[in-house]
Amino acid sequence: MEMPTRRPKMRHVREVMRMHRKACVPMREIARLTGLARSTVRDMVVRFDRSGLAWPVPSEISNIDLEGRLYGVSGVKPERRKLPEPDWPVVARELKRKHVTLQLLWKEYRAEHPDGYRYSRFCDLFRRWEGRLPLVMRQSHAGGEKLFLDYAGDTVPVVVDRRTGEVRGAHIFVAVMGGLSLSFALATWTEQFHDWIAGNNAAFAFFRGVPELLVPDNAKVAVIKACHFDPQVNRSYTDMARHYGTAILPTRPRKLRDKAKVEACVGIVERWL
Repeated sequence: MEMPTRRPKMRHVREVMRMHRKACVPMREIARLTGLARSTVRDMVVRFDRSGLAWPVPSEISNIDLEGRLYGVSGVKPERRKLPEPDWPVVARELKRKHVTLQLLWKEYRAEHPDGYRYSRFCDLFRRWEGRLPLVMRQSHAGGEKLFLDYAGDTVPVVVDRRTGEVRGAHIFVAVMGGLSLSFALATWTEQFHDWIAGNNAAFAFFRGVPELLVPDNAKVAVIKACHFDPQVNRSYTDMARHYGTAILPTRPRKLRDKAKVEACVGIVERWL
C-alpha cells in the first residue's frame, strides 16, 4: 500500500528553492540546513520544475496557491474522479413506499448516471448515511415470546375456473416469530373473522406451538377499538387466545415500528408472491 506524501510547509519550498536556484547549495546541505530529508528536498525540486513556475516565485502567488501547484488540492486523492452522489434523503423517503427496494433505486440512479457507483458501493454509502441518523429504540425479542400477525395489503390473483378464466383475489395472512424471524404465510379468500382465526390456527400448527403473546395489527377483525392504553379486542378472538393459554397485545395505532418484523415479511410477500 502506497503511503501518502507528507506535505512540507510552503515556507520550506521557498527557502529550498532560494538555496537551490540562487545560492546553488547541494541538496545534501539543503537538507541539513532545513532539517528536511534529502528525498523530500529532491521531490520538492522536481515538483517545482514540473509545475512550470518561474523563479523567483511571483509575490501574488500565495502559499495556498503554491501548495496547489506542487501537491494538488488538499484532501483529494490524485487520479480519483468524483462520482455523482445520490440524494440520500430522497432515497430513504422512497424506500418507505410500497414495493420499493434499494436495488430498484440504484437502477434508477444508474439510468441517470451511467458512470455512477456500482450497487455494492451504493448500498454501503447509503448504510453509512443512514447510520448517522438519530437512533431509535432497538427492540429485543425472546424466543417464543411474540407472534406478529397481519394481512398483506396486496392480493394474489388466483384462477378459480380454467374454462372461463375467472380470477379471484386471495388475501395473504402473514405471521412472524419475533425471536427467530421464522415466517408463515397463508392465502385466504377474505380477511373476515373466520379466515383470521383459521390463519392463527394454521400458524400455530406450522410453528408447532403457541407464543406467549399474539401481536396483531389494529384491524377490525381483531381489535374493535384501538387504544394505546386499553384496546378493546374482539371477544371471540380473546376466547381463542384464552383457549390456547396465550394473550393478545395489539400494536399502538399508527406505530409501524411496533410490528417491524411482520411489516418486513409483508414487504417480501408483496414483492415475490
